[in-house]
Amino acid sequence: MYICKMFKKMNRIIIIAVIIALFTSCKYEKLLKSHDYRLKYQKALIYYAEEDYIRANGLFEQLKPILKGSREADTVFFYSAYCNFYEGDYMLGSYYFDEFRRTFGNSPFAEEAEYMSAYCNYKLSPRPTLDQSYSNKAISQIGLYLSKYPNSTRNDECYKIIEELRNKLVEKSYLSAKLYYNLSDYKAATIALNNSLEQFPETKYREEIMFLILKASFLLAENSVETKKIERYQNTVDEYYSFTSEFTQSIYLKEAEKIFSDSQKKLKN
Repeated sequence: MYICKMFKKMNRIIIIAVIIALFTSCKYEKLLKSHDYRLKYQKALIYYAEEDYIRANGLFEQLKPILKGSREADTVFFYSAYCNFYEGDYMLGSYYFDEFRRTFGNSPFAEEAEYMSAYCNYKLSPRPTLDQSYSNKAISQIGLYLSKYPNSTRNDECYKIIEELRNKLVEKSYLSAKLYYNLSDYKAATIALNNSLEQFPETKYREEIMFLILKASFLLAENSVETKKIERYQNTVDEYYSFTSEFTQSIYLKEAEKIFSDSQKKLKN
């Protein structure tokens, strides 16, 4: 008996909720068709405050061409960009924040819009194994933001974001270079590993990268035609000296010394 009553009560609540949703939806559809742009503007701000970003943005998009050039224009464009951000559409959010910065340079929202455009690209930055175009774009945008607003209250956050993104770039560079080594393409590996070091000399993978350059140089020599072996074994010896001069207590030292010894024997022979 109690369970039956409870189910009846739940059904009533569901029915009431559906009716309210339909009524609200009808009101919104009517509002979209309305020519009362003052009302649309007021309702859009209410929806935005209630975090109903889909409905708010629907109205903001209608108001953009109507209120362009008015004193409310920057609010409409700015909040519309934020609606896309809160809906998780960071690509569109970045575009609209950047468009706002270019269109409303004198608006009190201009600084925040410039930061948010960069922040959206930061949110789009994927894991290190994937393409890092958005990471590079975010770093560039944040750098411009810091140079333009050196006293911004967001500076500490900006530096943290740059550090996080640069760490991704470092790891991406390391993983891409190491892939050539794993594929036994030792010539490409030595080039890619050296490029990675040149691009990020302070990388946390420096010791491993330098050892891999040494090892790849040796394996390249081992698999070379006779006419190129002497030159490549000599390159291996040079890489050994570079590695051991910098990492005297390396965990790879024993293996490095064997590579050096083997290379020296090959050169003598």
